[in-house]
Amino acid sequence: MDENGQKTAAGDWRAFSVAVAGTFMATLDSGIVNTALPTIGLGFDAPLPHVQWIVAGYFLVISCLLPLFGRMGDMYGRRRMYTTGFVVFTLASLLCGAAPSLWALIAARVGQGVGAAMLMANGPGIIMAAFPGPTRGRALGFTGMTVALGSLTGPGLGGLLIQGFGWRSVFYVNLPIGLLGIWMARRFLPPQERLRDETLDIAGAGLFALGMVGLLLAMSHGHDWGWTSPPVLAGLGVALLALPGFALWEKRCAHPMLDLSLFRVWPFCSGNLVAYMAFMSMFTNAILLPFYLHGQKGLEPFETGLVLSSLPLTMAVVAPVSGFLSERVNFATLTSIGLAIMSCGLAWLSRLDSSSPLWCVYLGQVILGLGVGMFMSPNNNSVLSSAPQDKVGLVGGILALVRNVGMVSGIAVAITVFEGFQGRAASAGAGPGPAFMAGFHAALTTGAILSACAGCLSLFRRRLFAHKPAQEHRVVRKDS
Repeated sequence: MDENGQKTAAGDWRAFSVAVAGTFMATLDSGIVNTALPTIGLGFDAPLPHVQWIVAGYFLVISCLLPLFGRMGDMYGRRRMYTTGFVVFTLASLLCGAAPSLWALIAARVGQGVGAAMLMANGPGIIMAAFPGPTRGRALGFTGMTVALGSLTGPGLGGLLIQGFGWRSVFYVNLPIGLLGIWMARRFLPPQERLRDETLDIAGAGLFALGMVGLLLAMSHGHDWGWTSPPVLAGLGVALLALPGFALWEKRCAHPMLDLSLFRVWPFCSGNLVAYMAFMSMFTNAILLPFYLHGQKGLEPFETGLVLSSLPLTMAVVAPVSGFLSERVNFATLTSIGLAIMSCGLAWLSRLDSSSPLWCVYLGQVILGLGVGMFMSPNNNSVLSSAPQDKVGLVGGILALVRNVGMVSGIAVAITVFEGFQGRAASAGAGPGPAFMAGFHAALTTGAILSACAGCLSLFRRRLFAHKPAQEHRVVRKDS
């Protein structure tokens, strides 16, 4: 800070530390909980369709609430929302650890989702406010490294905690992190004036949540319920009614939750579309590679974890470098290169077979991690820089929403393609192994094509988007 209380070009790394604390806790929790699911199912003697709601309920709530909490951060102050997010997530973690039944645990996980949505929606806005100058790229790069480290640490730490202290410990580990985050948010985040002339768009938030629940339920379960089953068709019907209704309402609302005019800004619109396609392609690999490693290569869970960890480890190394480069190189150049590398990594993995040596899998994961690390920070920087400063909370919520919906869409596409080609191969007389590989090849080839298409779109926007970020407006803050 300078003598007038304004941030210098070096940025506010204390505020940044608060943002990454929330990011690390959320990504760490996801990896830990996924590791604990089989043990939780055994502990409550619950079938897999019930156990999966521990994860599904969490992500559904996050996806429904991200734009709302991003908008609330812009209106009421990100310090207030981020602190509240830490409080809600920490209390919900305590309730998760103490849950007497599976459904009590699922309810507490919904509470965790509310807190996580507050953190995810407002973290990018905190970084934007803390780094208004040219050093934002490296800050976003370190954020990408934090996401990778959280993803890398979660499964291993979860296994150790479960083995030593039982599954409840994977939720209690959030308590010290959450308490530290509450203190840091109160200590390091500057206060922000409330926008007193605006009101919260509750009707718009409700329509959006209803549409997202219908859409995500249909996409998540279309492959196992059947795409023409009544529940899936009902979910799609609700989404087709609620989401257009939400768009119409937002155009008429005096203070809309989502400013649809943002989508007329090409860097914003194209950056989110490219991110959606990129996450879809990534999760064709994420959902199917563990089954390949276990079923075709015969690896134990620990060995599988080591192979899978090579992607986030590579990303953790590359993301800070990519963020630094995004301060000097056109955003679209870096994102296009990253997407091209991702496409190459998925194409390499799609050529694996049951006799491929393990180093081929490691190499494919490293190539994919290199592409993800190269793509993520510059793309986030381009989207955040394209919006006015008083809407960065909303934009951060949209970025996180696009990431979550891309994950769900990628899983749905991967499983649908996999099952279709596996079934076709089995009908032609192929055994279980060759039939699996036929579906695996088709699904990862689809992911490679998605990455390549996203890269072409990103390359096209290079001509239309100069490296200079959009002019930003300083956030009005209270005097200290």
